[in-house]
Amino acid sequence: MTKQNENDKTILNLKKQIEQKKQELKASERFSPITNCSLELHGKRYNLHTLTEEEMVQLLVVLNSYKKSAEELELVADYELSGFSIYSWIADLKKRLTVINRNTEENRLKTLEKRLHNLLTIETKVELEIDEIASSLK
Repeated sequence: MTKQNENDKTILNLKKQIEQKKQELKASERFSPITNCSLELHGKRYNLHTLTEEEMVQLLVVLNSYKKSAEELELVADYELSGFSIYSWIADLKKRLTVINRNTEENRLKTLEKRLHNLLTIETKVELEIDEIASSLK
């Protein structure tokens, strides 16, 4: 077996691992909010769909400090922001962060997959293309 074929085998194995990780990411939870995703805090409106990762982390820290204060004051049951409980806002922000992280990971995996594909020999690329065409005709 040539070194080139060994490399192709390794590359194809890595591509399978990437595909498995992509499938696991697709199976993970989708963002279905509890709140209306429009939080007003200190006279500023925050749309959970448009916040950056950094803004969400900052907002989570602020909301968590409010939650802890409300718990210490025994007011958490009555403490709502923009019509929803503080727990709901925190849950939605965490879910949204998970989605952003998942999308980042999906993009990273796609990039790795393209890089690996470019490293394959021409013969292996042709073989993969033929296999793909054959399976699409079944």
